[in-house]
Amino acid sequence: MKRLTQAILLVLSGTGLLHIALLTDLYLRYVKEWMRPMLIASGVLLLLLGAADVWSHRRPGAPRDRGEQGTYEDHDGHPHDHSGVPRAAWLLLLPALSMLLYAPPALGAYTASRQTSQPVAVQQDHFEPLPALSPLPLTLGDFATRVRQDPEQAVKGRSIQMTGFVTPVERGEGWDLTRLLINCCSADAQAVKVRIHGGETPPADTWVTVVGTWRPDGTLGTSSAAVALDARTVRTIDRPADWYRDALVLPLAD
Repeated sequence: MKRLTQAILLVLSGTGLLHIALLTDLYLRYVKEWMRPMLIASGVLLLLLGAADVWSHRRPGAPRDRGEQGTYEDHDGHPHDHSGVPRAAWLLLLPALSMLLYAPPALGAYTASRQTSQPVAVQQDHFEPLPALSPLPLTLGDFATRVRQDPEQAVKGRSIQMTGFVTPVERGEGWDLTRLLINCCSADAQAVKVRIHGGETPPADTWVTVVGTWRPDGTLGTSSAAVALDARTVRTIDRPADWYRDALVLPLAD
């Protein structure tokens, strides 16, 4: 690979990073929001490196072809060209073009179906009273924690509202309302799930808001309690911009 081709790949990679980080929110499919400045800085750096490579190649006196650089003779006097870089560098072309033309989708039901729900948060000694809202908006993680750790059984009989995407289950009844949480990037994604009972299973990866009540299975407030909901309504919603976050949503009318 000649230096000009190498420079073009650097420029394409930098342009792709800047495209997803500056002009769109596509970067949220792969990393957390706080990493955006680093993506922008990396894109600018790649552009500068590519431009510097082109300039050094075009400046007066610079070698123009591989006959002028990187050609060496072995002990038998045979010329060998060492001006290229490893062919694996061509692999940069695919992610660079994908960021510009077709960004890979975010993780969803396929990934979640191959994970167990991450454990409930560390033991809490005290829970704040729940607001008098109906339905009561809770994150999936907060619901799971309340179900298995709250000795006051505050969710008992309450109309609960949660939002996530649909993950079909191969065994058992119902389907999983799911969120994928990441610490840094999509490579470390962990699933949080609540089993939903009642009605038909929506298509996989559909984002929905579910309203229902805790399914009485096990002893509420202990680890035997099922992290499950008997659904009363299931409404399709638009996918949120930041889907790797177990976020609250505004309550729906009861």
